[in-house]
Amino acid sequence: MKIVLAATENQLADAWEKAFAGLGDVDVHRGSIFDVACDAVVSPANSFGFMDGGIDALYVDRFGVEVQTRLRRLILDRHHGELLIGGAAVVETDDSAQPFLIAAPTMRVPMVLGPETVNPYLATRAVLLLARNGTAPTGERLSECLRTIAFPGMGTGVGRVPAEICARQMRVAVDEFLLEGYRMPTSWAEASERHQRLYTDRPTRLQY
Repeated sequence: MKIVLAATENQLADAWEKAFAGLGDVDVHRGSIFDVACDAVVSPANSFGFMDGGIDALYVDRFGVEVQTRLRRLILDRHHGELLIGGAAVVETDDSAQPFLIAAPTMRVPMVLGPETVNPYLATRAVLLLARNGTAPTGERLSECLRTIAFPGMGTGVGRVPAEICARQMRVAVDEFLLEGYRMPTSWAEASERHQRLYTDRPTRLQY
């Protein structure tokens, strides 16, 4: 699977290029995500599937309001009306150039997340797990039909997550779930330190 990170902001593109340096399966695209040849684009959505702001509004402009209708119907039918942070869902776009949209909430409702959040990691993780283990609306395994996935900045828009923190968390998710680097923490202290390292260079190590 190939990942393309698309940014129109130089600060985010620079942060991605630094964080993903040397990783051959990840490219940084400076420009519109709609210029990326891919099988799926990622929506850093809210939990209720409203697509009326930020990059989601651009997705509706490109793919039509039906993409929101499909997503909200899917959230209602399969997630009891709310797609939790750490989950992801896929719908068709009816666009042959980018046939799928994967929604992965970075926030429950529109809000400022700021620097002390792990939601970009959780959302990126959710996309990669769905791509590996999920099923497309057509019934195929997603792992068989998703060769390239295009991501925008996860949480960097309305959520105002700093570019460097977004890049760090997305790299951790890729390392753990695309490159098979994940292992369960062996203690609460280790779990807490990992959690804090997602958004700070100086975690406080808790003792249990």
